[in-house]
Amino acid sequence: MTPVELSRTVLHAVRCAVDEGQLSVAVPERVVVSEPGAGGCGEYATNVALQLARAAGKPPRTVAEILRPRLIAADGIEDVVVTGPGFLNFRLGQEVDPLQDLVREIRAQGQRYGHGDALAGQVLALRVPYEVRAEVVADAVVRIVATQGGRATVQHHGGRAAAEHGELVDLRPVPAPEDPAPLGPDAARWALLHPAPHDRPRITADHLVQREGNPLFRVRYAHARVRSLGRGAARLGFAAEPGPLNSAEADTAGTPAFQAPAPQAPAVHAPALHTPLSDYPRILTAAATHRAPDRLARHLVTVADAVLPFLTCVLPIGEEKPSAAHRARLALAEAAGTVLAGGLSLLGIDAPEHL
Repeated sequence: MTPVELSRTVLHAVRCAVDEGQLSVAVPERVVVSEPGAGGCGEYATNVALQLARAAGKPPRTVAEILRPRLIAADGIEDVVVTGPGFLNFRLGQEVDPLQDLVREIRAQGQRYGHGDALAGQVLALRVPYEVRAEVVADAVVRIVATQGGRATVQHHGGRAAAEHGELVDLRPVPAPEDPAPLGPDAARWALLHPAPHDRPRITADHLVQREGNPLFRVRYAHARVRSLGRGAARLGFAAEPGPLNSAEADTAGTPAFQAPAPQAPAVHAPALHTPLSDYPRILTAAATHRAPDRLARHLVTVADAVLPFLTCVLPIGEEKPSAAHRARLALAEAAGTVLAGGLSLLGIDAPEHL
């Protein structure tokens, strides 16, 4: 069960409690599910009970206890524990690997992963000045809003404000101090989109330098490295397939009881990748609702920084032969590459195959 699926399960539980008269609240459009905080347990947690408590006229723990039996009955959930003032903590079934499910979801949806309907039916009229940064931000916002089912149009200050065409939104980021065109299209867009709108963008050659200190380089290099690993795997005769990341887990099922297991390479763990990949739909929704492409740009840096250290263990090393674990690692790497490519595309920036 992925975070998105768990969020839907929680919403369904709230809706059932409302329909049965146990809660008198408006069902929220979405529920945020994340890793448990201090004092929590299990794989995921949500504070939905705290959010609903005031409207329900009940203490948060009471709201949580109303939702708990409905959540325990859901497929894929082994237990639900209420902690603190009313946090719901989820332990998934032992046969469920949330990371594998997440990789499968990303592979199935491709670059549409994270798209939703948070802005379904909404039309925004973005009003911008005649200024390069404002126009680049508006261009990215149009694409990002569309991922959530909305539609945005762009008009300039001084023109007719066609409010009847949608909600009028003023976009006025701090202007660029100079023309970014000499940086080239990709670096120029990144220089204008990566800073928060109230921050002054830096139009410098630093955006072109191929080194770790350049966030754009790290994002594009991570994508290019993933693509390179896919080509390397093809030359070795294997392809990506979600599964356990370690040979001991992947191969034990096929080892006869009387046969001693083969020596195993050091265990591979990827907890740092799970959170940024599972958070991507939430970040994309926030970028759309707040008209903030900078949130998406900064999250891509987080994904790149999480995947780059992992890439060293994807292909077999030395005398190692390709195994189910290598196929699973490649699938995880490619899932991260899909998120990077999708995010860069929404920003209007090329995701290179080679770098």
